[in-house]
Amino acid sequence: MTDQEMSAYLRENGYPEHIIHAGRKGLIERWRKFVGEVERGYKFGLEDYRNDLDLRGIISMLGMDEEVSELDKRFEALLIEREKRIWESSGENPFWDFGYPSNAGRLLVEDIRKEGLIS
Repeated sequence: MTDQEMSAYLRENGYPEHIIHAGRKGLIERWRKFVGEVERGYKFGLEDYRNDLDLRGIISMLGMDEEVSELDKRFEALLIEREKRIWESSGENPFWDFGYPSNAGRLLVEDIRKEGLIS
């Protein structure tokens, strides 16, 4: 995916202009911010969580997995219920689509329950 195609994709999918403008660097920075939010205790609901997982899918689609490998390790260490698929951010079975943070806030846990993914 070229930078122009990436910008068009992000714009069409509602990503903020500051991320679109920052390009690949902005995607990595947003993933870094998300991982930090998860480490501190994710306070948002399932829709926001899935949007962030989509962001990771885009990073993968662009072939930037190596650039976020340390962030991925930090994020993956927090996931529980790893057999539960929470989202489908890509055609493969990426680790980030399975499970949810062990320190998920009330909103995320309630939303996951409403979806019937946990009891």
